[in-house]
Amino acid sequence: MGEIRLVGTAHVSEKSIAEVRAAIEEFEPDIVGVELDAGRYQALRNGAPPPKVDEVLKGGNFSQILFQWTLAYLQRKIGMDVGVEPGAEMMAAIDEVENRGLPLGLIDRDIRITLSRFWEGMSLWEKVKMLYALAVSVSGGVDEKVDIDALTRQDVVSAALEEFRNFSPNGAKALIDERDAYIARRILDLSGRYEKVLAVVGAGHVRGVERYLSSPDLLPPEAALTAAPKKRYPWGKIIGVLVVALFTILLISIAFSGVGLEVLAWAILYWVVINGVLAAGFTIAAGGHPLSALTAFGVAWMTSLNPLMAAGWFAAIVEAKVRKPSAADFQRIMDAETFDEMRKVPIFRVVLVAALANVGSTIGTFAYFLFIAPILGIDPTVIIPQGFANFVGWLGGLLPF
Repeated sequence: MGEIRLVGTAHVSEKSIAEVRAAIEEFEPDIVGVELDAGRYQALRNGAPPPKVDEVLKGGNFSQILFQWTLAYLQRKIGMDVGVEPGAEMMAAIDEVENRGLPLGLIDRDIRITLSRFWEGMSLWEKVKMLYALAVSVSGGVDEKVDIDALTRQDVVSAALEEFRNFSPNGAKALIDERDAYIARRILDLSGRYEKVLAVVGAGHVRGVERYLSSPDLLPPEAALTAAPKKRYPWGKIIGVLVVALFTILLISIAFSGVGLEVLAWAILYWVVINGVLAAGFTIAAGGHPLSALTAFGVAWMTSLNPLMAAGWFAAIVEAKVRKPSAADFQRIMDAETFDEMRKVPIFRVVLVAALANVGSTIGTFAYFLFIAPILGIDPTVIIPQGFANFVGWLGGLLPF
C-alpha cells in the first residue's frame, strides 16, 4: 500500500487554497484525490448543464429542491463575503495536478446518491427543523465576522459535527458518516496503485476518513453506501388517510346527531374556507400570482382529502403559466447575490409557491380539526358517540335481517 496524506480544507477559505498548493509542492504525490464526483468535477471545470424546467416541475420534490438551492446560496454567500468561490480549493488542486501532469482521482460519492439518501433518510421532524434553520439563516443573513479559517481546526469541526448530529442524526449519517467510508474506500483503492497519494477533503471528513484508513476492516460494504435509499414509512399518505377518516367521522356524527343540517353545512363550508385561505395565504407569502393563490384556494379542500394530490402542484402549474420559467433561470439562481434576487427568478418563485402552498394547506387541515368544535359550538365527546350510535341504528334498519 502506498503512503497517504490528507489535507483538510474549508470550501470557502483562501488559507485552504494555499495549503492545498503547499501540500502538493512538499509531498510530491503520484496522484491527487479530490472530494468531488464526476458531476461536480464537470460543473467546476465547464459549468453545470441546466436541468430541464419540466423535469423540476414534474418531480414534485419541491421542499428538497428549495433545500438544495438555499444551501448552495448560503455557501456561495459566505464565499462572496470572504472573496472566495465555493470549491476554489478543489480547483486549486485540479489546476496544480494539471500543471504537473499528475493523474487526478475523484473520490467522493455521486452527489445525486448523497442528496437522495440524505433527504429520504431524514425523519419528517428533521426535515422541518432543517428547512426552518435554513429559512432563519437566509432571513438573518450571513455573519460576516465568522472566522472561516477556524473551520479547518479539528476542535471547531468536531464541535460543529456533534451539534449537527444532535440536530439531525439521520442527515449526518448520509452526509458525513457514509461519505467518510466511501472516500476512505476510494483513497485505499488509489494507494493500492500509487506510491504516494494526496487526498484533499473537507475538514469535517478528516477524522472519519483517518479512522477508516487505520482500520479498513470497519468499512461497510460499498453496496451499502451506493444503494438507493430505503423508503421510510409513507407517513404523508398514512396521515392523509387518517384525515379523510376523521373528516368522514365528523360529518357522519354531525349528520346523525340531531344538531341539524345547518351545522353540517357550516362544518363543510369551514373545511373549504380554512384550507383554502391558508393555502392561498401562503401562496401570496411566497410571492405567488393572485391566480395561483386563487387556484390554491379552490383546490385545497379537495387535495387535503386526497393523499395522492397536493394544492401546491396546482398552484405551481398556474404560477409557471404566468411566470414562464426558462432554462436560463437556473444560472440566474446561481448568480444571485441576495436571497431577494433569488426569489425574483421565475423558476425559484414557482418552486417556492408549490412548497409553501402545500405548507399552508397542511396547516389548514390541522387547524380545522383543532378549532372546528368551538367554532360550531359542539362537544365532540357527545356528538361523535351519539351520532355514530344513530348511524349504526340507521344502517341496521336498512339491512334485511
